[in-house]
Amino acid sequence: MAESDLQEKTEKATPKKRRDAKKKGQVAKSREVASVAVLMAGLSTLSVFGSMIYGHIRCIMHRGFSMIATPNLGITDFLALGHWLVQHFIVMVAPVMIAVVGIGVLSNVLQTGTVASWEPVRPKLSHLDPIKGTGKLFSKQSVMELFKSLAKLSIVSGIAYWTVKGEIKHFLSLSGMDVSGIAVYILKVAFKIYIRVSVVMIFLAVIDYAFQKWQFEQQMKMTKQEVKEEFKQTEGDPLTRSRIKRIQFEMAKRRMMQEVPKADVVVTNPVHLALAIRYDSAAMNAPEVVAKGAGEVAQKIKEIAAKHRVPIVENKELARHLYRMVEIGSEIPSALYQAVAEVLAYVYRLKGKGSN
Repeated sequence: MAESDLQEKTEKATPKKRRDAKKKGQVAKSREVASVAVLMAGLSTLSVFGSMIYGHIRCIMHRGFSMIATPNLGITDFLALGHWLVQHFIVMVAPVMIAVVGIGVLSNVLQTGTVASWEPVRPKLSHLDPIKGTGKLFSKQSVMELFKSLAKLSIVSGIAYWTVKGEIKHFLSLSGMDVSGIAVYILKVAFKIYIRVSVVMIFLAVIDYAFQKWQFEQQMKMTKQEVKEEFKQTEGDPLTRSRIKRIQFEMAKRRMMQEVPKADVVVTNPVHLALAIRYDSAAMNAPEVVAKGAGEVAQKIKEIAAKHRVPIVENKELARHLYRMVEIGSEIPSALYQAVAEVLAYVYRLKGKGSN
């Protein structure tokens, strides 16, 4: 057994593990929240558009009964009726469907954010394994979902039973009402059941969401070894990183040393620091430091300069300021123009270039 399997998962999930899980569609989500949201959206839409829907139903029934009573109907009449029925049905259903779908999507987005992953629905051969399928049926998760479904059914049934039981005495008086009065009374009782069920279901949805969030965090936890392995994968092994940095430093140093022969002068302090300066009045606004270094690097700069007959000038104060203030490949600051100009003028005189 791997060492990471033996360790206890005590560490919180890293951002990388959370990103990877989200790509696979693994997020903390409560189905109860979406179910309650969809239920409330549907019933609320029905309560708002109920009179409109009722009007369409009456219109459909009236049109249907009228056609039944009409003799000698042809195929054209039935096609026209079908087209008319479809139009009315779409108008009736559209508000409810839009509300249900919109709220369903919104409730999931608010829980998980925007998750676009085909991983959960991607076909896998393991899904066809009857042994694994049977195992999933009796898994702890499946048993928990079954328990929640039975609990919801019991709660809804219980609320409906106690509500109807409390209305028994009113049911006895329904015989004296007309059809519309009975319909209004039944709708009132149904709305009372809906309100009570909604309150309980919202409470259960909040509890379920908190539980799903906690359970997801527990499942996402990592062992200390897993955290170390992930760090190595994302940040790289410390030995490898140091080796890469060393190689990069050597490459940068070689490129820098290649610029020393092109320099006009090397300024030293004279032992610890060395800076190579180049100035081309036609292409540069100000002199540039093309190479600099301390210790062994400074010694190497001086050796290359001597080999290629680049003048070496000792100026402790200027060398110190240049080393501290100017990066390789950068122009010297205006505060040092005068001092550098004097050094360049001295070098040009030595080379016989004059002021050019």
